[in-house]
Amino acid sequence: MRLPEAFAPLRERQFAWFYGARLISTAGSTMAPIALTFAVLAITDSAGALGLVLAARTLPMVVFLLLGGVVSDRFSRTAVMRVANLLSAATQALVAVLVITGVAEIWMIVVIEVLNGTVSAFTMPAMEGVIPQLVPRAHLQQANAMLSFSRSGLTVIGPSVAALLVVGAGPGWALAVDSLTWLVAAVLIQRVRLPQREHHESPSMLRELREGWDVFRGNTWLWVVVAGFAVMNGIHAGAWFTLGPVIAKRSFGPGGWGLVLSAESLGVLLMTLVVMKVRIRRPLLGGMLGMLTFCVPLLILGLDPHVVALVCASFVAGAGIEVFSIGWSVTMQENIDESLLSRAYSYDALGSFVAIPVGQIVFGPLGAAFGHRPVIVASAVVYGVVVLLVLSSRSVRNMRRAGAVAPEHARSTA
Repeated sequence: MRLPEAFAPLRERQFAWFYGARLISTAGSTMAPIALTFAVLAITDSAGALGLVLAARTLPMVVFLLLGGVVSDRFSRTAVMRVANLLSAATQALVAVLVITGVAEIWMIVVIEVLNGTVSAFTMPAMEGVIPQLVPRAHLQQANAMLSFSRSGLTVIGPSVAALLVVGAGPGWALAVDSLTWLVAAVLIQRVRLPQREHHESPSMLRELREGWDVFRGNTWLWVVVAGFAVMNGIHAGAWFTLGPVIAKRSFGPGGWGLVLSAESLGVLLMTLVVMKVRIRRPLLGGMLGMLTFCVPLLILGLDPHVVALVCASFVAGAGIEVFSIGWSVTMQENIDESLLSRAYSYDALGSFVAIPVGQIVFGPLGAAFGHRPVIVASAVVYGVVVLLVLSSRSVRNMRRAGAVAPEHARSTA
């Protein structure tokens, strides 16, 4: 595949506008956590208060995800995104004003973050479900790779820019920039015109939720992978991101841990470039084998933590994780009917997000009780076993790109 072909989705005018909107909003979103963290710490030094603020956004996002999927399948996804972007701009602007003027209190930020998390529950299913409506099937892999590349690149750059803004101007102004990015994104989304969808008498939302559940449980590959990730994400959040920094601090230091995380991000970025040019023929098989590589940095961290070995292993793991990420998006978009896609994504996201706070809460006490490094070694073993169990499903191993093998459920008609 020639390099220009990797950017073929940008030839589609509607996708180009959507991509611009995602690029701008993601830039702000990667800065927001740093800005919000230091805004809270400027009010109080309490780690408990910071945790409360972060949880205030996560909890309503989990609670309303399924409703967000129903709304995104029922109404125009661009309209949902436009309204959600405007509401995100408004909530972040409000926090920014409160922080800049010095009147912000923790309870105010908590309330606003609850609203922000609720809005996110509607934004995510709409964004994921709209892609098959914007590009031909032949370009789905490149489209997802382009979105992933910009997201990964901004994840590397955004926090540093936010830190500079926090130091130079204050956390309130960094939040103001995030608000502005959401506003610009809403303007760009306004330019996206989707094909007219057939209108039928809308069933009740409860029935639509059941339809989404029927799709979820009716595709073996879908629920098997999500069930696996319910465990894997908990381990990633608990063993890697909760216990990992503690071990790093006691062995090779925070600077080394930063290098390890940067290496993982670099692996993601470089693999994205590869996937933009190379077609993945068995996306779930390749993706799950890619996820298996994450066991290696976990084992190194638990058995004999050295920064050079961890950097190399994390780079490979980042690349493997990205193979799964893009393969999963393409598989969903090619094998789930477009009218049900946002609901399917919402069930997928619900299974993934619920595990993250569980891992963050559980692994601290486990590490204190049994030792941090033994718990991480055990986690690596469990992680590997779960990946192999997922791969034991024939529907996962044999899933091919569209046109090769008939899927278990209706294909997209977008």
